Amino acid sequence: EVQLVESGGGLVQAGGSLRLSCAASGFSFDDYAIVWFRQAPGKEREGVSCITTTGHGLYYADSVKGRFTISRDNAKNTVYLQMNSLKPEDTAVYSCATGRHICANNGRLYTNWGQGTQVTVSS
Repeated sequence: EVQLVESGGGLVQAGGSLRLSCAASGFSFDDYAIVWFRQAPGKEREGVSCITTTGHGLYYADSVKGRFTISRDNAKNTVYLQMNSLKPEDTAVYSCATGRHICANNGRLYTNWGQGTQVTVSS
């Protein structure tokens, strides 16, 4: 059974940092891209960042470029999202997803999702 478990969310002041983790199991982790999406209340789901199988392909939404860094440790079956210089508009539930070998910004193309972790940035 494919499982994705996010952790690392929490409450932080603007300008602070958090590191999210997405721990995967139940599939050949090395063969799949991993993507982070977020959804704030009343807003559409937004693609935040994606990392390809080897970690050489990295994609970021314009809103997080220069502040967020995605990485993966294939030995630990885990993807990380380092979030620095957080802003109140980063407040959302962050979810990781997989199911594709390459990155795509359409959430409907991913078949497996974690339960999400809440990130709240206070001003």
